[in-house]
This record gives sequence, structure tokens and C-alpha cells, in this order.
Amino acid sequence: TDGTSHADAAASVTGPPEMSLFRLPEDVLYLILSYLDFKSLIRLSQVCKKLYHFANGDAVWRKIAKDCINTGVTRQGTDLYSYISLKSRVRVSHNWAQGKCNKDALLKWKPYLLPWLQLDRDVLYLSQAAEICAYHLRTGRGKFQRNRFAVFSGHHGDVCRFVLTDTHLISAGCDGKIIVHDRGNDLSMEIFGHNQEVNCIDCKGNVIVSGSRDKSARVWTLSSIRTGECLNTIPTFDRVWSVAISPTICTFVTGTACCKDFTPLRIWDTERCQLVSCLGAEFRRGAGVLDIAYESPFQLLTCGYDTYIRYWDLRVCSRKCVMEWEEPHDSALYCMQTDGNHMIAAGTAHHGVVRLWDKRKTRCLRMFQLTSAISSPVYSLRFNTSHLYAALASSLYALDFNGTGPRARR
Repeated sequence: TDGTSHADAAASVTGPPEMSLFRLPEDVLYLILSYLDFKSLIRLSQVCKKLYHFANGDAVWRKIAKDCINTGVTRQGTDLYSYISLKSRVRVSHNWAQGKCNKDALLKWKPYLLPWLQLDRDVLYLSQAAEICAYHLRTGRGKFQRNRFAVFSGHHGDVCRFVLTDTHLISAGCDGKIIVHDRGNDLSMEIFGHNQEVNCIDCKGNVIVSGSRDKSARVWTLSSIRTGECLNTIPTFDRVWSVAISPTICTFVTGTACCKDFTPLRIWDTERCQLVSCLGAEFRRGAGVLDIAYESPFQLLTCGYDTYIRYWDLRVCSRKCVMEWEEPHDSALYCMQTDGNHMIAAGTAHHGVVRLWDKRKTRCLRMFQLTSAISSPVYSLRFNTSHLYAALASSLYALDFNGTGPRARR
């Protein structure tokens, strides 16, 4: 009767759409925004400053990040890189999935080696012959500083493997020694027990497990009172190529050369060193296991000479893996790393090839050939949210997925 339309009346009650949206409690607004996809969030953040603030919050991006590869959000919900915004990590994750990266040869050396890598935040550790060198990475950019700032030595032959803890670096060598280095000072302690080269080592809590060519695995203690004491020796009747301790430290896995009438994957009780179970039943002769990685106390990944990555879930069945991925070019797989969620990176035996796998797919996601000059295996690789580092027989390479510069050749 007064000439006011229904639309005007509704606007006078509810106010402008953006104003009514901001009347909602913050936790409700974050919940609403968490249902949007990547592109919708980006567009919404361009509407106004308030929406930009809300659309950049980690609470909004967590659901998207958990569905992307290598964002640092694990299947259990742990955030490995909480100091980096989830929005930034989702952006970089798209570069991983699309193969957009820069390739750079960081170091080269003349004699062929069997190097191993470990990555600890902004420090990269690289074994070269009998030494382990530590190099700084420039925080936030992943750039490599070629001058090493620490060297760990003491072996009389090549270092085969080494592992990091919060306080120690523990190395295993072809001289049969295990050396426990204190990362806070120059102190180190030598441990003797194996009579041939120690191929692999792992450490969690106060427990060290080593495996050797002498067909045995040994359990050692790292406790302050009895450091270096051998607690048990397990005859494996085959050369041990890899070991991994469960996150609970109650059990550990040995991976052997599969040259005898035993399955190459066996789980042992850490305290009593009794056989708990065997994984798999149909490994062909020579299908040695070269790397093992736990994702949880019940889930682990393995790879090796038979060209397969296998995913085991101990809650389901120990006789057969729940998933497997075959290397397309029939190459042995020397090493791998998982992001704890959807992605696996694996290093192959020929031409410096690194493959990325998405566990939700059967085919390889991306392939990167690091060098064509020599047909070198990728002996070791490590990655964080933005970079992948790979060690070949005579060089160290980095793939930068931050999204600047030309795309690497695939």
C-alpha cells in the first residue's frame, strides 16, 4: 500500500548478502567455506578483504588439502608442515600433480658411489663414500648451499645407510661397523657385531635395528646407560637389504634378498625377537626387498628388485598385499618415500628415473628423468612439500615444484 516492493522489504530486514554472512559465528562461516572447491575459494577471496581473510584460513583448506597429494596432511590427520599455510601447499600440490617443476643438478662427483639421503627440515644429509655431509637449504625456498657445514666420519669403507633421530645420526657401513654420532657435538661411538657389511639401519626411541650381508639382524639399545649394547641377534638365513621399525617400536620388519626358501618380508617382535608373521607368499626367487616405509603401526610399503611397490595392511591380511603398483619399464625400485596420505615417490634402476604415484590410481602419475648421460639408479630420494631431492651414482638432483620457471622434461 505504501509503494514498497517485497524485494525492498526483504532487503530492509536481512540487509546486504555479505553483511548477513558476516553475522554468522566464525566457526559456522569456516564450516560453510570448507565445502567449497579450490577455484571457488580463490574467487571468493577476491570479493572483499573480510572474505579474503576467511578464505585464506587453514580451517577452510584442510579438507581440500587432505584430498591433494603431498600437502603434508597425513591420513591420520597429522600436519607435517604446520608452519606453511595450507592454501600455499595446495597450490604447490597442483604443480606436483601436473609435473610442473624446475630441475637442477646440485652436486656432481667423479667416482661412482651408492649415496643415501636424509632430510631434516632445512638440512639435507648426503653420504659420499665414507663420509656423511650436511648442507643447509635456504628456508622457504629450498635453495641448496653447496658448502657443507658438518661432516660425520669414522667408517673405513663406504656408508651403506644412515638414519636420523632428534639427537643422533646413526650410520651403517660396509666395514661392518655402526657409528652413533651425537648431532649436538663431535662425540661418536663405534658399535661392532656384524662380520660383513651392514646394509641397512633404523632407529626409533631407544632401539636400533641393523641388517647385514652376514645373514643376520641385530637389535641394539640407545639408552643412555647401555648405549651400543646388543640385545638380540636374529639369524635370517639370507642377506638383509632393508629394515624398518614400527611406529609403536613393538615390532620391526626385515627385507631380505629372497635367495633362500624364505619369504623376504618377515615381522619380528622387538623385545623377544621372535617371528610374528611373514608377509606375502608368492615372491619369485631374487625378489629382494630394498626399501620399507611404515605409514602407521598397521600399514607399510615395500619395494625392490621385482619392480613392484606393495602396500600392506596388517589388520586385513599378511599373506597378500592390499594394493600394488608395477614399474612400467620393468626396472627394479631402489628407494621410495610416502607423504603419509596419497603420494608415493620411487627411484628406479635405470636412467635416473623418479616416478610419482597416486595411490588412488593404478597408473603412474608422473615420471621425471633426471639424467640421460648415464644409466644410473636413483639410490635414494627425499621430498618435502615443495622439493624432491634424488641421489644418483655421481650426482645429486633437485626438483623444485614451487611453480616458477620452465617445466622439467618428462
